[in-house]
Amino acid sequence: MPGLCRGRVVSVSSDSCVDEATNVADAATIQTMLTRGMCALTESATPQEAWRRFFDPSDIVGIKVNCGGHPYVVSAPEIVAEVVRQLAAVGVRPEQIYVYERFQNQLDAVNYAPHLPPDVRIVAAEGSNQHSDNSGYDPATYLEADLFGEEDTRSCMMRLVSQRLTKIINIPNMKDHGATGVTGCLKNIAYGSFSNVARTHYHGVSHTRSLVGLLASIEPLRSRTVLQIMDGVRGVWHGGPFAHTSRYVFHPKRILLSTDPVAIDRLLLDIIDDKRRSEGALSIWDRSPSSLRTDDVVARDADPNVNIIIREPGHVEYASRLGLGVHDRAKIRVDEIRL
Repeated sequence: MPGLCRGRVVSVSSDSCVDEATNVADAATIQTMLTRGMCALTESATPQEAWRRFFDPSDIVGIKVNCGGHPYVVSAPEIVAEVVRQLAAVGVRPEQIYVYERFQNQLDAVNYAPHLPPDVRIVAAEGSNQHSDNSGYDPATYLEADLFGEEDTRSCMMRLVSQRLTKIINIPNMKDHGATGVTGCLKNIAYGSFSNVARTHYHGVSHTRSLVGLLASIEPLRSRTVLQIMDGVRGVWHGGPFAHTSRYVFHPKRILLSTDPVAIDRLLLDIIDDKRRSEGALSIWDRSPSSLRTDDVVARDADPNVNIIIREPGHVEYASRLGLGVHDRAKIRVDEIRL
């Protein structure tokens, strides 16, 4: 990161990619969206040529999904299946492909297996968000920071990332987030590849402005994450990163592609804030104490004008200072494709 296409994003949209009434995606439309997007991003004539720009048969490829918004907004199985199909087309064998997330119970809930070849590996670092098993993390690759006087001050990278994968494809969703403002490319790859990250936001205070980018910049995660595919078929405009209710689900009906996570997330800030504004909700940039109901998740979920933490959407700009991509909107080139 930021990779071959620094400061460049391809946005592919289609009204037919999802049925808003049923929330069911159309696999054929998504396949076309990805083909058009990848060819445009790489300026290639065929999808095989486009995917070969990033992958060859020797690669061990990780696909970082996001399952936290189950049941309504997760990395779409249709997108993941098409990515696997294109990897196979350029010679990456199914057993060399790992669909991964931190928590096994979230992967089980989404259930990608029926959509994928049987030899594709679906793996997690730990069973659930209970901090009971750290065996899936590499104690030699970590970020150390004492944020609130916590006992465990280290966040360790997944062993899969540090010891096994050669390339990573990041597939986040378009989601609001109570601590970071949005959860996009940066947060999905950073917080989804390290242990003990919930400690960065506590009792109304968030250290995510710096920690998201710092985690994303740690090697080998940084250099192995070569492609960003933001799933904007569905989104969450409040209450994220979860989607326990359909009340805050919306349908942007687009996919954003780049190698630059900062550039995509800079666009995401506007997408989420514009949607919140249209719904009469306070901005993700709001830092007013009057909107803060510390740790009151029930109040937050009932009212989009309630924050439980002072949000830090500035984490995207901070990541740009670490060299992870382009934040200045005027310097980001967006190629729009409408199907």
